[in-house]
Amino acid sequence: MHFSFGQELRQEQKQILTQRMIQSMEILQLTTMQLEERIDQELEKNPLLELGADSEDISEENVDPSTENGDDSIAENFFDVEPETIIGSTSDARDDFQTADDFAQTYADTIDELPARSQNWIEDEVERRNDAFANIPSPEQTLQDYLTEQLGWFDLTPEQLAMIDRIINNLDRNGYFTLSWEEFLGDKRTEEEKTLAEESLRIIRRLDPPGVGAADLKDCLLLQLTPETPYRDVQRTLILDHLEDIKANRLPVIVKAVGLPLSTLQAAIGELRHLNPRPGAAFAEQTAPTILPDLAVEKDEEGKYAVRILEGRSQNLSINDYYRDMVRKKEVDKGTRDYIKRNIGSAQWLIEAIEQRRITLTKVGQAIVDHQVDFFEIGPHALKPLKMQQIADQVGVHVTTVSRACDEKWMLTPQGIYPLKRFFSGAIATSDGGETIAHDAVLIKLREIIDKEDKSKPFNDDELVRELDAAGIKIARRTVVKYRHVMEIPSSRERKEWS
Repeated sequence: MHFSFGQELRQEQKQILTQRMIQSMEILQLTTMQLEERIDQELEKNPLLELGADSEDISEENVDPSTENGDDSIAENFFDVEPETIIGSTSDARDDFQTADDFAQTYADTIDELPARSQNWIEDEVERRNDAFANIPSPEQTLQDYLTEQLGWFDLTPEQLAMIDRIINNLDRNGYFTLSWEEFLGDKRTEEEKTLAEESLRIIRRLDPPGVGAADLKDCLLLQLTPETPYRDVQRTLILDHLEDIKANRLPVIVKAVGLPLSTLQAAIGELRHLNPRPGAAFAEQTAPTILPDLAVEKDEEGKYAVRILEGRSQNLSINDYYRDMVRKKEVDKGTRDYIKRNIGSAQWLIEAIEQRRITLTKVGQAIVDHQVDFFEIGPHALKPLKMQQIADQVGVHVTTVSRACDEKWMLTPQGIYPLKRFFSGAIATSDGGETIAHDAVLIKLREIIDKEDKSKPFNDDELVRELDAAGIKIARRTVVKYRHVMEIPSSRERKEWS
């Protein structure tokens, strides 16, 4: 290997992504909600951007060459709040601007230096912000808060309240208290502390929801049994000795062990299923994501399905006329015009990237819709096999572009709201060697067969293979097992209904 500090010429090829290309890819990957947030950020950073009419290209060719050289005595940056940076050349004008600058520095927090907004714009902005505040979810009540509120029903000492609060804050997400006294109180615990902790835990177990403070599943279910519970003694036996048998649906084994009629056992198990195995789960944070469709599919006048982009405010993004006119004025100094031109370029890039996103999404969405017409007409079971490469070839873009365009995007269809990636599915060959069937269509068919089976004699996996084969779908037994697990369908023994 040769090392040298000398200079050399070398010819090579590299793939270089320009800033414009990178921004276009980033914008393409954004969802509608993320794009709205990005636009808000750009509106705050770039004073030349506004929500209004269509923008106009501003480039070097648009600028009057005679304005290229401004007065050298004018400072370089118009937006720095200093008297030397104010546009103008006469001493009177500078005095006026000096007064304005002093006022601006004194009342900086109350002055909006942006151009005046129309009343309609202000009203729309106020309404949008009010809607945003109205949609902020209120803090959900936690299990700890709910339990603490109930302590007012009891006459408790300060020591008990402190210990109860300590135990409550050590409950897990299911509402269980799984710590041992050694872990909870430490090695230097006293008998008085242990007795106080045991009494406090007993109080917590009397609170709502029933079963809170239990050590494990069996303890939780036993805490929920009351003297009024139907089949209380039978349920207690089932909880203590036969939970695994119930899970595996081994009812004959339980009947033989407890010596009770099958009907009585089934009734007791039915009541047992009404108990809550996780009393604290209802208070766990469950944030369902808000879904805002990025595309909509509608039938046009000719009866064909057409894609429409749900753009939100992005279609009204433009460059402010105030600054667009300023860059053409001769009296504006060079530093100011350079600053404006840089921001105009940044704004123009963003507008063009959003437009490119709209074009790409429209093409990709329309190609998907044209391929999956049966899905929109009939339903999900009519989904056809489709790969991203097929759409990329049809649209004339790289497959990674299709992947970015479909990432986390949703489509509003006559069948409901679906993610774009839902329309891409692998293919499975039919038994007769004819057309392939989409992976999702096989799942739907398998679910349909299991739903219609005789529950007293449910199909095992080999029988499911034969049933699918009779429907024209030839797959292996291991594939059926995999699909059952994907859909969380239990085995035939667990699905059997005993009589």
